[in-house]
Amino acid sequence: MQALLDAIAAMPLPGDAQRIFHGRGGRHPGCEQWVLDAYPPVFVLTSFAPVGDAQLAAAGAALQARWDVLAPGRPLDWVFQHRGAGQAETRLMAGSVPEPHVVTEAGARYLVHVLRGQNHGLFLDMAEGRRWVREFAAAFSAREGRGARVLNLFAYTCAFSVAALLGGAAHAVNIDMARGALATGQQNHRLNGIASGAGVLPPGRPKAKTAPLGGSGPREAGERGGNFLAHDIFSSWGKITRGGPYDLVIIDPPSYQKGSFVATKDYARILRRLPALLADGGHALLCLNAPELGMDFLRRQVSEQAPDLAFVQRVANPAAFADVDEDRALKVAVFRKGA
Repeated sequence: MQALLDAIAAMPLPGDAQRIFHGRGGRHPGCEQWVLDAYPPVFVLTSFAPVGDAQLAAAGAALQARWDVLAPGRPLDWVFQHRGAGQAETRLMAGSVPEPHVVTEAGARYLVHVLRGQNHGLFLDMAEGRRWVREFAAAFSAREGRGARVLNLFAYTCAFSVAALLGGAAHAVNIDMARGALATGQQNHRLNGIASGAGVLPPGRPKAKTAPLGGSGPREAGERGGNFLAHDIFSSWGKITRGGPYDLVIIDPPSYQKGSFVATKDYARILRRLPALLADGGHALLCLNAPELGMDFLRRQVSEQAPDLAFVQRVANPAAFADVDEDRALKVAVFRKGA
């Protein structure tokens, strides 16, 4: 684990939430099991293989030594998580975790929860995707003289929606089956001074009118807004389509979630619907986080199921997530409808 210890010894004081060490990328032989993330003020060390007490003690000592240099007099807060066989065991190793725990990224604020579950509320590898969405929304507004309409499928905690609305989008519709995740998404909107629909709406309920919420941000609450719909996407196409057409559709599904989404089978089902959801000239941000499926899978699926869409670019992953095989890493691709 020497490469991990070296990375800790050289790390700067983290401001935004970010990855510090990415052993999973295969660029540090012998350290493939290790990942270190910063959700300031908390560090989260994750191992994808069993770990002995001596290894944990070495990691803890390295973190403490570096922290004493970076933040003398301040207590070190760190969490360890072991992942294996689809389950996660999490331990608070030192210090404490704020409650609520709010982190920043490029000026935006997000609520996270590092002591429960494998997903902490903000996917750090998608930072460049969120940056692209924010810049797209800003450029669209400047060019068209109006804010973009955005559809965020598999929205999770709605970080893409926050990025779009902070960039100047007029409205974002967030759809996910997980009501708890959408409730966190609504809190993320509040944290950034963005208006949102009044509550998470279950299937069959009409959309609430956008209402202003408290908070501060680059625009007054009420100018921009979002809605949160707890729907099964595959049984709600009528409702989703009626809300369009959209200037940007974001699709960031799980790669494999039994009973919900399997990329090899279900991505095609979504792509068939995509042209009808997009306005002429509209863009789609398609995400795929399946190591066994490369960019060729995504581009082939679009070519077969939505031939009206043209490939524009692949959004680069954050430098901290460098991989020996970029086709194995997270894929984020931009497509455009029409000329």
